Amino acid sequence: MTLLTLAMLIAGYLLGSIPSGYLAGRWLAGLDIRREGSGSTGATNVLRVVGKGPALAVFLVDVLKGAAAVLLAKTLLDPFGVGVVLAGLAALAGHIWPVWLGWKGGKAVATGLGMLLGLTWPVGLACFGIFLAVLSLSRIVSLSSVVAALALPLLMLGWFADQGLGLRWPYLGLALLTTLLVLWRHRSNIKRLLAGTEPRLGAPKH
Repeated sequence: MTLLTLAMLIAGYLLGSIPSGYLAGRWLAGLDIRREGSGSTGATNVLRVVGKGPALAVFLVDVLKGAAAVLLAKTLLDPFGVGVVLAGLAALAGHIWPVWLGWKGGKAVATGLGMLLGLTWPVGLACFGIFLAVLSLSRIVSLSSVVAALALPLLMLGWFADQGLGLRWPYLGLALLTTLLVLWRHRSNIKRLLAGTEPRLGAPKH
């Protein structure tokens, strides 16, 4: 690993670890978002605990974190190489395990979307479209995230095949790892989905 690649990993992690959800809760509501709702620092928990405006701001910042990490690496490294992929994964790791918050962050959905938009924007938009379609039908954010994550490797394969670029293993590996990360971070949500107890957006709080 070159020093430049290592620098891109560190930059990706630091960008991903910007605690946007935590800061929104602390600055706007005077609370620790990790102790409220689901305990996640992501936009969905901010929506439930703080409100729509802050949640949208957190979502956009989290998307930008993932996109910035990848775009920075693509300008300095091989755009289809392992270094760019590692920078993207570092951003996800920073969001999930931020050093500033005792290694407890979000579920990397918005940051993962930003990473995909930076890598291959058509795949990122396709994933976001699937997320919105499932959300409009189910009103369940976790289900929408899981379905979009499961579709990601197939979308990545399809995009490269359509472009005639051949199979790019670093990108496919990234897609598979991202899917596994999202599923692992949503393991408690998946249990509730199977039990039929996962809350829907707009449902009254109990």
